[in-house]
Amino acid sequence: MTETKMSTSRRNHLKRQSGRRHTACTRTLYSLLLQIAETMLEEEAREAQKEKMMYMEENCSTLCVPGSIQELQDLCRGLHKQIDLVDEERYDVEIKVSKSNKEIDDLKLMVQDLKGKFKKPALKKVRMSADAMLAALLGSKHKVSMDLRANLKQVKKEVKEEEKQTGNWRKNIEEKAGMDGRKKMFQTEA
Repeated sequence: MTETKMSTSRRNHLKRQSGRRHTACTRTLYSLLLQIAETMLEEEAREAQKEKMMYMEENCSTLCVPGSIQELQDLCRGLHKQIDLVDEERYDVEIKVSKSNKEIDDLKLMVQDLKGKFKKPALKKVRMSADAMLAALLGSKHKVSMDLRANLKQVKKEVKEEEKQTGNWRKNIEEKAGMDGRKKMFQTEA
């Protein structure tokens, strides 16, 4: 198949026209999709309302207030029994939900382990000495004290030669005076 060569102006003109057609088509498509979604949402709301009304008719009978005290007490006992049954069902459902949430969390952790990506939790700064940290880690069984300063080497200060010579200062000046003294000074420093 041979391709016909087209000038750049003609190619750009065609691209602009197809782009305009494309945007117009997508706009109409989006508007149609939004209309369909809106009707579907309205239908779902109607169905939910119908289901709610049917459930209420099945489970909640019309309330007729009896005239005598005995019938009123029986009605109250029956309502209390129904309340207890509903509470038991609600408790069972809550337990099932909590178990499923825990399973979901465990599965999420397993997925993260398999991926190898871990989120580092934000750590709190804790001021604790080395002794307290060892006691917390090892427990009360081991009593180890870490005196870090005791483990440091002790370095003695070197006493300078000039400080040792506490002799006559005039003699020192006379030795350093003149050329011979200066040569000695440079020789001893080097």
